[in-house]
Amino acid sequence: MLTEFVKHVAAQAGLTHNQASAAIGVILNASDRQGAALAEMIFERIPGARTLAAETGAQTGAPSGVIARLIERTPGGRMSVLHQTMRALHDQGLGSRQIGAILPAISDFCEVRLGLGGVASLGDMFGAATPDRARSAA
Repeated sequence: MLTEFVKHVAAQAGLTHNQASAAIGVILNASDRQGAALAEMIFERIPGARTLAAETGAQTGAPSGVIARLIERTPGGRMSVLHQTMRALHDQGLGSRQIGAILPAISDFCEVRLGLGGVASLGDMFGAATPDRARSAA
């Protein structure tokens, strides 16, 4: 299903397969670091997604320690993660228009293929949604 997810995002966002895979990895890694319930639900439903997120995080130099993750969940840490995410996406060769198309493509896949509604904003991807709200949308 991970291949299908990457193909869907690539087609909808106008990306190559490699760009879409890297973009999904960057976004899921950042979402996981923020403790987003949505990331965990994607990891549960798409085999290989957690590995993609971890490998992409290692390639982009994302912090992975427990203390770093706690710091990243503070207001200043959340802003830092968002900036790091945008920088990592740009480093993958993506332009602003392509980056803007990624979240709607992920949202569409989550709704249609995974039955997860309400996945349309940075807040959903980066932890603003509570587990109860995100699960009730499923």
